[in-house]
Amino acid sequence: MSILNRYVTRGFLVAFGMAILVLTFGMTGANLVKVLDYVSQGVSAWDFCRFTLSILPIILTFTVPWAVMVAVMLVFGRMSADNEITAMRACGVSILQIVSPILLLTVLLTGLCLYLQVEVGPPLLGKSRSIMSEAVISKPLALFEPGKPIEYNDTIIYIDDKRGNSELIGVQLYRITDEHTVAQDVSAETGEITVDEENKILTIILRNCLIADKVSDRTMSIERLYNEEVRTDFHYGQQLNEDNVTKRPKFMRLTDLMARIRMTRQQNRDTTDLEIELNQRIAFALAPIAFLLLGLPLAIRTSRRETSIGIFFSVILAGIFFMSIILCESLDSFPKLYPQYLLWLPNIIFQALGAWMTFRISQR
Repeated sequence: MSILNRYVTRGFLVAFGMAILVLTFGMTGANLVKVLDYVSQGVSAWDFCRFTLSILPIILTFTVPWAVMVAVMLVFGRMSADNEITAMRACGVSILQIVSPILLLTVLLTGLCLYLQVEVGPPLLGKSRSIMSEAVISKPLALFEPGKPIEYNDTIIYIDDKRGNSELIGVQLYRITDEHTVAQDVSAETGEITVDEENKILTIILRNCLIADKVSDRTMSIERLYNEEVRTDFHYGQQLNEDNVTKRPKFMRLTDLMARIRMTRQQNRDTTDLEIELNQRIAFALAPIAFLLLGLPLAIRTSRRETSIGIFFSVILAGIFFMSIILCESLDSFPKLYPQYLLWLPNIIFQALGAWMTFRISQR
């Protein structure tokens, strides 16, 4: 029996290792597109590596369950196609005995996902935002991309081009009112960016400016004037401090999140969004067990050797699972539907259906 367990475990670990590498690489790359653009603008490779390592724990909570599904579909699909499972059962080995080492590994992986979701991943995800914010501020030109708006409070900035380490070409600056109308329109031929890192102030100096001010009277007239230089300060340090003080729930550890829930309840305020965040983390962490229970009978029933079949099923099932939880999460504005409990449905359905199908197969 020990030889059989080692055989099954070795095949699972090999398939799981390859799947986790491919999936993690793919999901990490999808999150690094914008960061790589910043690197091309001068942000250091060290900051890039720090950002990548900071988002890795959260990415693993998605790729570990998915890799379990892929490995189960490939390994048990091949064993079923080669009639190895039929031979094992003919020798008196039950389905539970065949899958027991994989079940143990999956429980350990579930514990890992739970630890990453509630303790390690969220604060590191928040830290990744700070890493890139501080890195980009040290290279402020990386913030600006021709044709795309930069927004800060009531200011929107467009540029046509940029040059060197601090020079902007063809700048358009808009001041927006609380009613979302343009109060001031500043056009400048060139501009320059300076950063006071000690006081955390980014200054944009516009030169040869044409300013159009909207006059607040009934005529809605526009007053135009010319100025050789216009300075605009952005106190990004204040914004960073506000982000740290008002930490978003998705960046909190489990203890901090539960404390926020208790405090919010004491203030007689709605806690639906906080409860959704809490339940979502645990639901995602339990995904490896759900994927194992459903993937195992599907792999045995398909009885196909082609790896494309196993990968196809794993992609479809993982997509349905994750999208179902995300859909339930999006119902946070409808607390009467209890979305914090609805998001447990994918886990319940996957595990119940998988257990029932496995039982049916074991009775044959």
